[in-house]
Amino acid sequence: MKQTLLDKVCIFLLRKGFTLKNLTRACFDALARRNEQILLIKVLEDANSITRQYAEEMIAVASYINASPLIVAEKAGNSLDENIVYSRFGIYTLNYSTFASCIHNKFPFVKRGKAGLTASLIGKKLREKREELGFSLNALSKKVGVTSRMMVKYENENSEITINKAMKLYDLFGHDVFNEVNIFAQRALPKSSFETEVSRKYVELGFDATETKKTPFDIIAKKGDELILTEVSDKVNPQMQSLSKLLEADNLVIFRQKKPKDIPSMTKEEFMDFDKANELVRFLKEF
Repeated sequence: MKQTLLDKVCIFLLRKGFTLKNLTRACFDALARRNEQILLIKVLEDANSITRQYAEEMIAVASYINASPLIVAEKAGNSLDENIVYSRFGIYTLNYSTFASCIHNKFPFVKRGKAGLTASLIGKKLREKREELGFSLNALSKKVGVTSRMMVKYENENSEITINKAMKLYDLFGHDVFNEVNIFAQRALPKSSFETEVSRKYVELGFDATETKKTPFDIIAKKGDELILTEVSDKVNPQMQSLSKLLEADNLVIFRQKKPKDIPSMTKEEFMDFDKANELVRFLKEF
């Protein structure tokens, strides 16, 4: 079931002009890029099966590569409804149909959260539409089932409202009074998280760096526009070169005993000897 859905997502993205990289045994199943837009996608039959560790690592990696982390699933216990955005551990979660609509820039207005189904009102638009159609505050309040005071609050700020109230406003004013849920706008700033000497050295050199356990690389580091994917291993992951190329990143192997061939590599001791970030970057660029 999952593989069928993953194939469907990948074929759709390829047809829409994305370049795609599938991964195995990683916290995400596919990395897709179209120009500057990068998507980090986890495909699941049931979104409830994702662990917090996988989700947090997805978010961390996405923050370094300026990507939008997404979960595409059939259900989360129950089937995921069309045109509704869900969330799992802070990652937007949606079914295939809603995902496809978003790729076509047709974003949903409804989210499911702890308060149930909600929509986000654009206060200024609500006031403009009310005045344009000649509704008084009192009259509109009665139609929606809230107090006039609450309606004033709706108009003065962007508010989250329940789906029942949202549908009443939608019937009167259409979708213009609601904020779209742009699933691609979700961004987090890179944060350093390190335990090993190598990742700590990256931070000392002025990089943001974090260690990963469920990706083809062991460390991802960023300083300005420079992105480095680092493996600490004698065996090179075959997915690394194509992944680095897609992300326009440099990759480095820090080997323990046997030096890998035809790729930038060095011993841990050599890496620890670097005093400046530009010296490391120069080594990678000149390889």
